[in-house]
Amino acid sequence: MEFDRDLDARGLNCPLPILKAKKTLAEMQSGEVLRITATDTGSVRDFQAFAKQTGNALLGHTQNGYEFVFLLRRK
Repeated sequence: MEFDRDLDARGLNCPLPILKAKKTLAEMQSGEVLRITATDTGSVRDFQAFAKQTGNALLGHTQNGYEFVFLLRRK
């Protein structure tokens, strides 16, 4: 899937991937897609909760080894 911005949150632990995603999303236009790459094992649960709380759509996530990739669409 195509995305508009890319955020590298590898090596960061909770809550930093969420905080960086929130800041990046605030700089984006409605409907744009942010790709986040993280290594924190709790990030799957965190981004699911973040999407529900903020109304941004979690379009999907994948795991490649120790990396998790998330696609969020700004509301």
